[in-house]
Amino acid sequence: MPNQHQNESRRGPSFNRRNLLRGAVVAGGLAAVGAGGVGVAQAQSFNHPGQLLQADEFDRMESAVQANREPWISGWNRLTANSHSSSTWQPRAVERIIRGDNGTDPENYWLLYNDMHAAYQNGLRWKISGDTAHRDAAIRILNAWSGTLKEIGGWTEASLAAGIYGYQAANAAEIVRNEAGFDRARFQSMLANVFYPLNNDFLVRRHGTCDSHYWANWDLCNMAAILAIGIFNEDQAKFDEAIEYFWNGKGNGSIEHVIPFIHGDLAQWQESGRDQAHSIMGIGLMAEFMEMAWNQGVDLYSARDHAFAKAAEYVARYNNGHSVPFTKYVWYNGHNCAYNEHTVISDWPRGQIRPVWELVYAHYYNRLGMAMPNVREMIGKTRPEGGGGDYGPNSGGFDSLGWGTLAYVRERTPTALNRLQSYNFQDRYVRHAYYDVRLDASISPAADAQFRLVPGLADSAGVSFEAANVPGYYLRHYSYDFRLDPNNGSSVFKADATFHRVAGLADGSWTSFRSHSHPDRYIRHSDYLLKLDQISDATGRADATYRITS
Repeated sequence: MPNQHQNESRRGPSFNRRNLLRGAVVAGGLAAVGAGGVGVAQAQSFNHPGQLLQADEFDRMESAVQANREPWISGWNRLTANSHSSSTWQPRAVERIIRGDNGTDPENYWLLYNDMHAAYQNGLRWKISGDTAHRDAAIRILNAWSGTLKEIGGWTEASLAAGIYGYQAANAAEIVRNEAGFDRARFQSMLANVFYPLNNDFLVRRHGTCDSHYWANWDLCNMAAILAIGIFNEDQAKFDEAIEYFWNGKGNGSIEHVIPFIHGDLAQWQESGRDQAHSIMGIGLMAEFMEMAWNQGVDLYSARDHAFAKAAEYVARYNNGHSVPFTKYVWYNGHNCAYNEHTVISDWPRGQIRPVWELVYAHYYNRLGMAMPNVREMIGKTRPEGGGGDYGPNSGGFDSLGWGTLAYVRERTPTALNRLQSYNFQDRYVRHAYYDVRLDASISPAADAQFRLVPGLADSAGVSFEAANVPGYYLRHYSYDFRLDPNNGSSVFKADATFHRVAGLADGSWTSFRSHSHPDRYIRHSDYLLKLDQISDATGRADATYRITS
């Protein structure tokens, strides 16, 4: 089979600086090192299952599929139609995996990636359907490899094999880690002794080249493998190693290097001048790395003010056919650090479909309520996401584990939609029109006057108003006027979009909304436009009183 990554090691970019952001942002009971540390998260214990999928994801998938609900059922149907999901899949384990033409050994790495995807997909089918034949198939595949594989070799692409298939193997094994018949200890030994040494060596030495020589996806897959191995093996040192590299690594997978330029709400990806296939691949690898950390209580998604969200929007926007800004990108490669530059974004192969977008959207929009319009547009083209082999028979079709529509999609809660009825003009409702906010009697389209009342973005005791028909866009005040704006995750936006419900200023059976950021001001209408005002008279009290209707 042709090697889609031939000559990948001959290029790669650079910045002679360390990551300027220190200290991992941590959630869920994990503590980060103090100021001046290197950003290593100190986990107290490991969650299992706790890599790409946790127990609640399996429960959600099972419930949605049993109820025949979209979009999960479409993802399930695509999974069951994929040949790698068959319980009759037979492993083809070998002692030596070769990736990269070393002039001596024939390449055979497709044996490994096909089997790891088969193990992962059979594990998914078992967890969702309860059919133990698929559990047994996953165990059979994983046991065959842990009992056979002794070496990963070849040319420099052996580092890609150890990285990509290392994190995928650990994720497949995580699904069946406690099942009878699975030799977990032997699999842990294979991960630690066959995969990890190559992962670690790449991040430390990069085959003796410049720090900037290799493209970001080389770093990212090895970072993902070390993180996944650390979780599966419950090895704190490896977990910390991967997190530390994310913050401070010298190569292009660290957060400072992988996103070299911020362009407002968009951020240029490190491989954008190279090609779009590897840019999209990198988005998938970074999302999977961040999700594994998140499931262990470490928030990397928010690093550099949600820079990864901006990068995903950048790559999605360009591959949706829209224009994006591009800043000249300089790097140094080889053993002698030769100067190279990209002056324009690459258009090859623009618009490629890969199963990486659902995970990005699930975190930033479904979890956090952030606006991701370009990723959302891309999902309209990729849903339902497939997996192994659905995107080509060669290695590029197996770079991501996939199945994001089935595995990651979450409903926004609450699901109910509401309207805000004026107290003193009861035939009028709050609505947005061309992102301005006003009271209107005739609501067309009706969706403009429907909002999801979600826990306050800045204070969960408050409330924020998400537009029903523009996901991730909220009512917010700006210079005491109101408009509909995208949630960019900033603390200023969250505060401006958060309000506290109080008894109606004109009628206690109705409701008024006090500003979170300006507690002496309330939402009120004036000349049918919404304002944020101090209330001093009866007219103002009536203007600031509303009824929440369904």
